[in-house]
Amino acid sequence: MSSILTNNGAMVALQTLKSINTSLGDTQKEISTGKSVASAKDNSAVWAISKVMEADVKGFKGISDSLNLGQSTVSVARQAAETVTELLTDVKGKIVAAQEENVDRGKIQADIDALRDQISAVVGAAQFNGLNLLSNTDTAAGTGSINILASLDRSGSGVTASDITVGKQDLGTSAGSIDVASAAAVAIGSDAASGAANAAAVALTGNTAQPTTLAVIGQTAGAGTAAVAAGTGFSIEITAGAGDLATFNTTATAGAQEITYIARDGDTEADVAKGLADAFNKYVADNSDITDGLGIAASVNGTSANQLDFTGANNTGDNFSVQVRSYAVADTTIGGRLETLSDVDVTTQAGVDSALTEIEGLIQTAIDSAAAFGSAQGRIETQADFVTSLTDALKSGIGTLVDADMEEASARLQALQVQQQLGVQALSIANQAPQSLLSLFR
Repeated sequence: MSSILTNNGAMVALQTLKSINTSLGDTQKEISTGKSVASAKDNSAVWAISKVMEADVKGFKGISDSLNLGQSTVSVARQAAETVTELLTDVKGKIVAAQEENVDRGKIQADIDALRDQISAVVGAAQFNGLNLLSNTDTAAGTGSINILASLDRSGSGVTASDITVGKQDLGTSAGSIDVASAAAVAIGSDAASGAANAAAVALTGNTAQPTTLAVIGQTAGAGTAAVAAGTGFSIEITAGAGDLATFNTTATAGAQEITYIARDGDTEADVAKGLADAFNKYVADNSDITDGLGIAASVNGTSANQLDFTGANNTGDNFSVQVRSYAVADTTIGGRLETLSDVDVTTQAGVDSALTEIEGLIQTAIDSAAAFGSAQGRIETQADFVTSLTDALKSGIGTLVDADMEEASARLQALQVQQQLGVQALSIANQAPQSLLSLFR
């Protein structure tokens, strides 16, 4: 049946043409935007994933900037530490030269003083954007290290940032001090023999079984991993010297300032114990009132790293007493780790002999600092390379999800253009069909 009111052929042709035009529009959009998923209506699931990954890419670009800044900061500190090492090596050369008696030790001392001042200048200038990693004398918590943003870790529970922590390596030459006469000083530790609180000095009797005492730095004996507040001072006071040690007494002399240790930010009880042991042994080695071979020494306990073992003199009657005290931050000034460089004096033979031993420890301190910065810089560079590669991989993944296949889109465009032309022709033919009815009425 033919009808002039309902043209089924035209309706079919029109619907087909509309479908072709819609597909043609989508294809043209892919070609113009370069994306097969340009908005959430194209494919909501894929679009959501791509936007999350794009946000991560943006975040990793910021992380890359953070790593570059951190790398530059650590690089400056490493180069400065290496320079300090070279300068200390030059100081050692001067000290060795001063071993010869037929030299002008006064001029050599002047050269050493100049090198010391240069070290101070290098340390002071070793900053990047105002941050100096070669100075760690601040008592504020958390100032002993810096955190460099290194990554964003995404998991099912959310996103967390991870850091690379770089510890400061103090190479300053400023002097530290403790007000050993402060009323706030607190006796700490315990007598191993009795277990009683070390409220008074503990006697070390010459030629007796050693060690005779353990001084506890922390509240209880242990691994010594507990943190100690920066600026907290500690001292070992020596009293009651007898026999050949009658003058071996730090409380009545300026020597009370010599057996000390002031905690830096990041120090643990074990660090304090080691620092006190080193200070005690240095005092013994430098004290002219002590005969060589007396066996007096302090060491960190092999079981509890926050305890000190003291050994007394080998000779009967050479007695003395020790007491460990702690001091509040208000009574201390943190000095540089190279502060003893100011004590180097080669104008006398005794000073030359002592300086040679002292400089070895200072050189090792500088070497350890440069090595620590070198390790940190290497890790930062590795992380920076990884973040760059990861960013490229994320971009590639996003492209795989949302980018249009341009070869396919081009071929589809040509096919749809042909179909569009055919659709127009088919609609034109269908619209002309009712005109054939006119011949029936002639």
